[in-house]
Amino acid sequence: MSVNRKIQIAPSLLAANFGNLEKDIQMLNESEADFIHLDIMDGVFVPNISFGFPVLEFVNKLSKKSLDAHLMIVDPGKFVNEVKAIGAEIMTVHYEACPHLDRTIHQIKEAGMKAGVSLNPHTPVHLLEEVINDIDLLLIMSVNPGFGNQKFIPYSLDKVRQLKELIVRKGAKTVIEVDGGVNLEIGKLLVDAGADILVAGSFVFKSADPKQTISALKNL
Repeated sequence: MSVNRKIQIAPSLLAANFGNLEKDIQMLNESEADFIHLDIMDGVFVPNISFGFPVLEFVNKLSKKSLDAHLMIVDPGKFVNEVKAIGAEIMTVHYEACPHLDRTIHQIKEAGMKAGVSLNPHTPVHLLEEVINDIDLLLIMSVNPGFGNQKFIPYSLDKVRQLKELIVRKGAKTVIEVDGGVNLEIGKLLVDAGADILVAGSFVFKSADPKQTISALKNL
């Protein structure tokens, strides 16, 4: 266990069994997971389509965990009210999809949610210098967004360290979330680099004992 730090785990529902979604949500309710991570894709910003708001209303009714909504869509500011309506505690948008990021951050906060910003692998951390104090959560994508079960991009560790340095230097309270290729070995490296929340999809849902896997990640 990392000294004086509580690592949070956000299993990605994208890797769940959609033929029996209720069963997987119940498993998460009984687990040590802190959030359910929702990857919302539009087939435009990323080359895949996931699930829409009617499905997420169903998830919200069943879930006892906080919902962590990650919008991989163009112009995500148009959907702030919809994300709020499905019960999300956190709404995360992509830097690359928001020409007016400061405005979008404040729209999310005005709706009563925590504001998250995500960076694609190629996007440098320093671009958030001016707005880091307004961001509640910064999501580092450690794979290219759009599909699950990808290999971790090694230079993501450096981005986490750079982000941690920026947060400390600016006196911000932003937490660091990492999504992509997370397992126990990589998770430990990310925690040591400064990550606060780990997103894991296939590694959790495809494991022999998902609840035990979540517990193992929680105790890195």
